[in-house]
Amino acid sequence: MVGTPVIFAFALLLAAPALADADPSDGGTPAPADPFSFADFTWLNGNSRQTEFPLDGKVFSGEVTVDANYTYSFERPQDHSLTGSSVSARTNEIELTDLGVGGDFHYKNVRGRVMTQFGVYATLQPRSDATPSRGQYDLASAYRYLSEASGGYHFDVWNGINFDVGILTSYIGTSSYYNYENWVYQSSYISANTPWYFNGARLQLFPTDRLKLELWIVDGWQSFGTANGVPGVGVQVVWRPTGWFSFSSAEYIGADTLNTPSRVRLHDDTAIQIKYYEADTLLSRAAFSITADLGCETGGGKPGEAGAKVSCFGGDSSAPTQYFAAFMAYHRAWFLEGKFALTVGGGAMTNPGRYLVLLPPINGATATSGTPYFTLNPSDKFMAWDGSITFDWMPSQFITFRVEANHRAASVPYFTGRNGVTPAGGNQGTPGGVVPGFVPDLVKSENRFELALLVRL
Repeated sequence: MVGTPVIFAFALLLAAPALADADPSDGGTPAPADPFSFADFTWLNGNSRQTEFPLDGKVFSGEVTVDANYTYSFERPQDHSLTGSSVSARTNEIELTDLGVGGDFHYKNVRGRVMTQFGVYATLQPRSDATPSRGQYDLASAYRYLSEASGGYHFDVWNGINFDVGILTSYIGTSSYYNYENWVYQSSYISANTPWYFNGARLQLFPTDRLKLELWIVDGWQSFGTANGVPGVGVQVVWRPTGWFSFSSAEYIGADTLNTPSRVRLHDDTAIQIKYYEADTLLSRAAFSITADLGCETGGGKPGEAGAKVSCFGGDSSAPTQYFAAFMAYHRAWFLEGKFALTVGGGAMTNPGRYLVLLPPINGATATSGTPYFTLNPSDKFMAWDGSITFDWMPSQFITFRVEANHRAASVPYFTGRNGVTPAGGNQGTPGGVVPGFVPDLVKSENRFELALLVRL
């Protein structure tokens, strides 16, 4: 229910002194501790499993991440293009998804972080952001090679307060921007269609070492700039009372439809993760995660605005229904002291207005250009579901060899078929525009598998 995470957050915030660990030597005064350091949370989806940091230093802690994969589509599209993914872009060839080099600066409470973004991510992420088309200067080119770039300050209050400004990977749900930290390579639609990065300011409050309250003021929903000149705001709560349980919930509100300032977006995301087994046996760990999303858009349609009027629920022809409802669930089992892992899961989504559906790259289409071949009008219905099985070999905490099989399906032709989504001879004319004699080959389902190499130092 919208509003629940905020109420929950402030209830826990008021209870923070009672929840904090006490230091007996100091008459019961809360003892500061690093957030979430009281237990081993390397099992969490979206969390690093590193316990060693070879590039750690007094002032700068370096980080290198390499994500390379080979994706095979059984449709064998002739142009090797993939549709509807925020982690893979091309099929039947080896691709460098991401090469990140950077790390964290830390000196006398001053913080800074920078990570490069070379490879497919450098174009795959910005092409889904329409805000660079508003105003002058090319934000997509200016920021495309940075996945993170921020500066901030750490306050020694409670168990820490962090204030950061810049490009941040404050994500929704349980999936991380970096595949090394995730249980699966191709996440379900919740994570594929919701934010991977924010450009703005973030305030992280840690009243105890088991609770985080994060507040955002950002340019918009997964965007470099603002769609209408009004920032978006959000809140996220992460609560881990024990080492086997994690709860996160987030809400966001913003006006993110380009040139339609009176249309408002509301979004609620809640996830739990539970580790229910751990032992020194063949099966060393077992855990599962469940995530649910519910969001909508309402308003719009005023004179001078580009977007039509929409309603969250119960709309009609004058104001079509525009909402996003989805879930995903995964189960993961680790074997032989965590050297191997098997993850099974998937999810489903309904979106009667397609407002968060990733646009197929037909004739080079982007979020800015759109395309008449696959429209994103408020009355265009879209439902989709998927399932996957993932096998990981992790001989070291710094590397993962991954094999994954995916089946994805939709209610309308959406995935790339044999003849591809590129006109003969390459993209022509305006991106996404009509090309005489060309019809993109879209199909309702796809089967593919990934071979991935993931490195983190």
